[in-house]
Amino acid sequence: MASNSFFVKNRSALITLALLTLLPFIVGLFDGSSPVVVWNNESGNSKFVQGLAIEIFILALFALSFDLIFGITGMLSFGHSMFFGVGAYLTGIAIKSFSLSLPITLGLVFIAAILQALLFGLVLPRVKGITFALVTLGIASVFHIVVMSSEAGKYTGADVGLQGVIPPAFISPANERLRFYFVALTVLILIYLLYRRFVDSPTGRVCVAIRENESRARMLGYNTFYFKLSALMLSSITAALAGFLHALYQPIVSPNVASMGFTVTALLIMLIGGVGSLNGALVGAIVYRLLDFGLRRYIGESASFISGAIYVAFVLFIPFGIVGTWKMKSLQIKQGWEKLTKPLR
Repeated sequence: MASNSFFVKNRSALITLALLTLLPFIVGLFDGSSPVVVWNNESGNSKFVQGLAIEIFILALFALSFDLIFGITGMLSFGHSMFFGVGAYLTGIAIKSFSLSLPITLGLVFIAAILQALLFGLVLPRVKGITFALVTLGIASVFHIVVMSSEAGKYTGADVGLQGVIPPAFISPANERLRFYFVALTVLILIYLLYRRFVDSPTGRVCVAIRENESRARMLGYNTFYFKLSALMLSSITAALAGFLHALYQPIVSPNVASMGFTVTALLIMLIGGVGSLNGALVGAIVYRLLDFGLRRYIGESASFISGAIYVAFVLFIPFGIVGTWKMKSLQIKQGWEKLTKPLR
């Protein structure tokens, strides 16, 4: 009975996992390629789709980390891209400039993630709300300026980005893309399960209470600083891990990943998928990346304008995101039109 209950409760997640696991082979069959051809990483539509899916998995990891501090704990950070950027740049520099092994590089990324979470945590007892958002933006802006500076250009590539990072052969996305696909998928699944366990734990419950009413949580005797710091640290490690995968997959680490615009990307993904839902990270990442890819491929320069209009429509008519709206089983069409047509005063 317990087993049946587990499968019924997690039916959607298990179906999604099965589809993502079989996706490369399904695409290969439609392309006329046998599973053996796909397994051997031969070129074709399957390999292209694997690459697109890897980008989605990385974006989902980044959005998931942002959802933990914003959607679950209620801390709005404008500097979240720094967590991702540190992971990406540190990975690239460690491999390219110092020829470090992958395990050592990953260890350094974890240490750096903890340190930057502690750096952000220094301001937690002193500021909150929009002030916290602006302080984190200031810290992240300093990091962005550093990676863009000519003084650090020897290692970071300055404004042209960090190029020439060659990942180990066993996980090279050029020759072992299917393996990279399954590694990225496995990481995403494990992090999602960890986040689900965290949210359902007593610590996660207090984080949700902090989001709803931090003053009441304090009145009940909780030291909210430590709970917010734990969420911030877990979020930082996750975002840095996403940056680690990004540096291994992409041929260049662009300084854009350390800018405020990349933080806005995570926010858009969560608005599309559903803030505070966790599931919304993957759903939002899929919609965001496919929308961006499709519009740029078929529309070109006008893609940004069209995508911007679509995001506004999401905010007006699907304010709870796809996952939130699905759970509520209620679109906000009437309310959205009222907001759109309401005269200004």
